[in-house]
Amino acid sequence: MSGQDDQGALSDEERLRYGRHLTLPEVGEAGQRRLKQARVLIVGAGGLGSPAALYLAAAGVGHLGLVEFDRVEASNLQRQVLYGTGDVGRPKLDAARDRLADLNPHVEVERHAARLDRGNALALVGAHDLVVDGTDNFATRYLVNDACVLTGRPNVYASIFRFDGQASVFATADGPCYRCLHPEPPPPGLVPSCAVGGVLGVLPGLLGVIQATEALKLLLGIGEPLIGRLLLVDSLTMRFRALTLRRDPSCPACGTRTLRELPDYEAFCAGPGAADPARVAEYTPRELQARLASGTSLALIDVRERPEWDLVHLPGARLAPLSELDDHLATLPRDRELVLYCKLGQRSATAARLLEAAGFTRVRHLAGGLNRWIAELGTPRA
Repeated sequence: MSGQDDQGALSDEERLRYGRHLTLPEVGEAGQRRLKQARVLIVGAGGLGSPAALYLAAAGVGHLGLVEFDRVEASNLQRQVLYGTGDVGRPKLDAARDRLADLNPHVEVERHAARLDRGNALALVGAHDLVVDGTDNFATRYLVNDACVLTGRPNVYASIFRFDGQASVFATADGPCYRCLHPEPPPPGLVPSCAVGGVLGVLPGLLGVIQATEALKLLLGIGEPLIGRLLLVDSLTMRFRALTLRRDPSCPACGTRTLRELPDYEAFCAGPGAADPARVAEYTPRELQARLASGTSLALIDVRERPEWDLVHLPGARLAPLSELDDHLATLPRDRELVLYCKLGQRSATAARLLEAAGFTRVRHLAGGLNRWIAELGTPRA
């Protein structure tokens, strides 16, 4: 697709396309050829990954690796500008490939239709020059960070919530890593996701463009990347602040270097005791589908919020948001097995522990949540 030779020479069409870059002394033809030969991995093609992918492709980064397993939903279109109304229901990777190919046919888009996990992270990260972290959960965020530290690849980080965002560059030779900022993940359920708390639609665009800018600076070797600085963005006041970050000498990833392999991040981010399967029993989507098909009497409980439920939910389920769970305890059946689910499996695991503490003895949850159900079995029709 890219048509590049070993030296990354630019064609006449590319010189025309990238003309505004070529007139910049800091880029020029040598810099543009460097971009053409670059390989960038974008983990998550959602709110952050969408603008980052668009601008990196437009800039002429020769190889973009996209890691994504989700499908386009109507609720994505408020902020995920990589997709259009006609893409709803399509795999995000297919829609992203088509849009990026139309934007710049000289860019090779490699699709990785999988979750980033401890089995594939080191190989994927190590095959690229840097990583743009577009994830929305702590397990994958720590995984990206540690894989970048272990492979020596810069981690261009951003996160968003409601009206606020932050960005930095982690895991470089001299700078701190994400664990220097957050040594341990917060307790499950303490920090709500954007699906629960909401997000201003333009905010991921703003932070994703910052990520693309930092990635280009790193690839070109120009300017002052956000290494050792955490940029804080308040979109309501349109104020930007930069905090100084330093490497933590006791950090197991980039400090003491005692972290030499990738941990089990789902258990790590779920908190103490959560790795014990006896505490939160679970079904995979296929196991739950089989139980439902067999006619087993069980109660499906959706612990997401009402706007998420209105978009899609499992047939026969009942809504009992985690934020209101106490109000539903008296009406939840105790004579049947309760199967809880949410979007990713984190809120449902938290809810399961709360129900067990309240005396419910037959509780399971859906591993990977509704996202995994849709990825493996398709969108449910309520």
